[in-house]
Amino acid sequence: MNFEVGEKVIYPNHGIGVVESIQTRPIPGGNKISLYQLRILSNDSRVWVPQQNADGVGLRHVISTTDARKIFNLLGDGTIDQQANWKGRFKENSDKMRTGSLYEVAVVLKGLTFLSRKKALSFREKRMLDRAKFLLVSELAEVEGKTQAVVEERVDKALAKTFAPDVKPMKGPVQKPVGVRRRLSDA
Repeated sequence: MNFEVGEKVIYPNHGIGVVESIQTRPIPGGNKISLYQLRILSNDSRVWVPQQNADGVGLRHVISTTDARKIFNLLGDGTIDQQANWKGRFKENSDKMRTGSLYEVAVVLKGLTFLSRKKALSFREKRMLDRAKFLLVSELAEVEGKTQAVVEERVDKALAKTFAPDVKPMKGPVQKPVGVRRRLSDA
């Protein structure tokens, strides 16, 4: 994948950056390497990415408006895929965040938001939730040409659809579950 100077790109786990230059530099052994110099917009930091390794680190173009609609549909589709074990969930979510895929970031955001509504998140998961939301909102705002506040509100509404209780009317009478009681003599 090739990028041009001035083009906005996504650097995984850091967000939107601008390709400021493409330079060739000598490396030990007499060889040369071509590098993209990126300026990360969120914190104005500089990152150098070897051109031949751009795909390997997950450097990619900003998503399309069609993909943005798919992300909003994913956020509001009502499905949640969640690992029960904290350690497994954290590793799985960390791997998804490192891919650089906005789809995977949206899955992490949805899962952690759901979990945060049920119980308090650990410090690391809370940080990951905040990072996922920032990455998602900033890229969607760039794609749609809207402010981050407006896009964040849309993201929150889409997530609210997922977590809203199902209000479809049921057919026929609803039977309440009956609890099973154990007698002391059964214990």
